[in-house]
Amino acid sequence: VQLQASGGGLVQTGGSLRLSCAASGRTFSGYTIAWFCQAPGKEREFVACSRWSGGTTLYADSVKGRFTISRDFAKNMVYLQMNSLRPDDTAVYYCATGRPILSTMRLVTSYSDWGRGTLVTVSS
Repeated sequence: VQLQASGGGLVQTGGSLRLSCAASGRTFSGYTIAWFCQAPGKEREFVACSRWSGGTTLYADSVKGRFTISRDFAKNMVYLQMNSLRPDDTAVYYCATGRPILSTMRLVTSYSDWGRGTLVTVSS
């Protein structure tokens, strides 16, 4: 399984970025795809996730209404549209896949495959 995140960069407060995650190496039906972030000196945190085949989509409270996760089945791509960015969104963002049950979808340990991260820096 390969996951490759891209799209990070430097943006001003209030700006937008769209992160992309290219997924390959397996059929992802039945899997959940997630985005996590890790700021300097902090633990990796849940951002958003979605069942690959549709249905359950979850967001961290801190990003609800600002971030949107979406999928392109034909291209095996997952996106994270990030709007109204704030300095505290600054972090390395990772995409990951796994097969968590609903109650564990926000946990780092529920995901077995991880891509390299992409850095998002939001200036004040």
